Amino acid sequence: MQLRRVFPTVVDRVVQQAIAQILTPLYEPQFSEHSYGFRPKRNAHQALKKCRDYITEGHGYAVDLDLEKFFDKVNHSKLIEVLSRTVEDGRVVSLIHKYLNAGVQVGCNFEASGMGVPQGGPLSPLLSNIMLDELDKELERRGHKFVRYADDMVILCKSKRSAERVMGSIIHFIEGKLFLKVNREKSQVAPISKVKFLGYSFYNPKGEGRLRIHPKSVSKMKAKLKELTSRSNGWGNDRRKESLRQYIIGWVNYFKLADMQNLLLRTDEWYRRRIRMVIWKQWKRIRTKLTNLVRLGVKKAKAWEWANTRKGYWHIANSFILNTTITTDRLRQAGYVFLSDYYQKVRVKT
Repeated sequence: MQLRRVFPTVVDRVVQQAIAQILTPLYEPQFSEHSYGFRPKRNAHQALKKCRDYITEGHGYAVDLDLEKFFDKVNHSKLIEVLSRTVEDGRVVSLIHKYLNAGVQVGCNFEASGMGVPQGGPLSPLLSNIMLDELDKELERRGHKFVRYADDMVILCKSKRSAERVMGSIIHFIEGKLFLKVNREKSQVAPISKVKFLGYSFYNPKGEGRLRIHPKSVSKMKAKLKELTSRSNGWGNDRRKESLRQYIIGWVNYFKLADMQNLLLRTDEWYRRRIRMVIWKQWKRIRTKLTNLVRLGVKKAKAWEWANTRKGYWHIANSFILNTTITTDRLRQAGYVFLSDYYQKVRVKT
């Protein structure tokens, strides 16, 4: 039987937003300085910079904890208990309890659920922070260096042995006191260079904490660029350029803290080859290829030779003839944005 979480209606969202506006001023002063997710004037970049600072201080190992299906596993009774310590109005607590019990849809019927925070509503991020603030306070009490962004957390330690001790004791606290489940297969103790946090990874040349992009983030980026430069989506050039522009600007702005100039230069070479392949495919007919190559400065005899080639699109896209006609400057003038170009504009120098 298929289960489906019930998402809030427009009216529900308005009510939840009103509750969140009331509760946020109550809880913000209580929340930990180590918490950065879904909080006013706090963001992922601040969390990453704090990790970098801890690494510079000599914390070379990380406890990388993965809370298994966090939003689906939150214990309602525990959350209501935590809420009741601060929220004195029982009507508000009761309203939140009803919201938590929105339940799941089983076929055509609704069934209440004893755990989980419905995702998609404006109140859910705040409730997750309220729940996990219990963990923040415990880590602070023990004197650990840590950073949390929503349910994504790393604890920084100076040795592998201490990191292993911390991992064991904290898992015991999370499961025994907060009634949450830790995914042991995905959780690990590892050198900071092996950890993925908010899409980044870390390294420490000469003892200085630095940021770079995790390989999985690079793979996702290239997969997206490949999708956006596909000829099978039926897009025109203007739509393709705009979609690429929006994606590249958003991606680089998020990852601008990383040392990635060389990576982006290599990626741009591959990306330009993808664009040239699209353009070559668009020309289709031999006569069109001949005309366009001549217009770009190729002698007619040479243009005729290449217009009639039977080599594959990907091979032609990296050929001397296209590299010297559909140049990087011409692609820029046509409106294409490149990762390394935009990175130079927004990179954070430290």
